Amino acid sequence: MELEKKNFELLPDAQKNWQNRPEWFFNRAHTDTYELWYEGRYKRAEVWQKKVMEQLVSKDKRVKTLVEFGCGTTRFTRWWKEIGIKATGGDISPLMLSQAVHLFDGDLVMADSHHMPFKDHTFDSLAFITTFEYYKDPVKVIRESARVAKYGIAMGMMNRNSPKVLRRRVQQVFGKNPFYVTATFYTPAMLIKIIEEALEGRDYTIEWSCTGLPKWFPVQQWSVPYGDFFGLYVKLNDVD
Repeated sequence: MELEKKNFELLPDAQKNWQNRPEWFFNRAHTDTYELWYEGRYKRAEVWQKKVMEQLVSKDKRVKTLVEFGCGTTRFTRWWKEIGIKATGGDISPLMLSQAVHLFDGDLVMADSHHMPFKDHTFDSLAFITTFEYYKDPVKVIRESARVAKYGIAMGMMNRNSPKVLRRRVQQVFGKNPFYVTATFYTPAMLIKIIEEALEGRDYTIEWSCTGLPKWFPVQQWSVPYGDFFGLYVKLNDVD
């Protein structure tokens, strides 16, 4: 008797697409090593990224709660608690969330950032850390963010003004770097234009700062739009 072969993959091939395209965060070959990547050569970059985001968000004293979309394994989501903010995590990838549930003691939700399953002003703020680059409709995502978050939107981005962008694209050509194939890299100015379109008619202020500079460089953070990473905070002023 011939036995029927079954596919017992956690996520079938047909479900590894999002926004009609394949994404690395639906592939266990990548998601299972995500945390290790941060503990390796990326550790120094993470330290400076957190410094930038803390400086920007902590200035808005109204923020006590936050939801982070694209939370992944909750690498940053766990950290918000360290600076006095109660965080919730949201992600579209069940593979990422299957790890997050063991690493994070807060609430988690599997959802698409284009259609956030929350009522208006559920949280004080909303954050994206190196995830906004993957959205096909960034204007819609910002509008959803401003609906769900009452006081502000925090964004940590991979900067287009960085030599690493060219390196990543060259690596892609040779099939060496699958992580940014569908990513759109922004500069602070490019992102601000999208925010202006999304939040037309709203009263808000924007502050940003760059890091991700070479180790030998005399400064590691500045208000010049160059560096591998920039943090940006949209403070919404037209709310009580």
